[in-house]
Amino acid sequence: MPAGDISFSSSKRADLEGAIRAAETLSRVEFSVFVGDTPEDTAAYARRLHGGLAAPARSVLIMIDGNRRALEIVAGSYVRRTLTDAELEIATIQLSTDLAAGDVHGGLKRCIGLLAEHARPQRVLHADEEPVEA
Repeated sequence: MPAGDISFSSSKRADLEGAIRAAETLSRVEFSVFVGDTPEDTAAYARRLHGGLAAPARSVLIMIDGNRRALEIVAGSYVRRTLTDAELEIATIQLSTDLAAGDVHGGLKRCIGLLAEHARPQRVLHADEEPVEA
């Protein structure tokens, strides 16, 4: 993970906001990203930030502190119905790898997309329906 202050240009910030909107549309889950300095207990701080969101049960928070080299992902109770611990771990490992390579922007986009794909509601096929071809 890159050490120090992490900042984004206005175009990269807009690109991340677009990725968040697309992820929210796909998954019907709210995504938030916090990049900045945190207190020493990063996990507790991430949980507090997540708890302060408008709808924490339906939200995912991704928090990165470059100075502490910390990464936390917090998912609410509703999100956890479809997003497993293994899927959260895969997203964390992927983002950690991207951060280690210095690709904060791309890593966040990939992480948000991956989490949205796994958090989206599952399609239910009833016994009297025919499968729909994509």
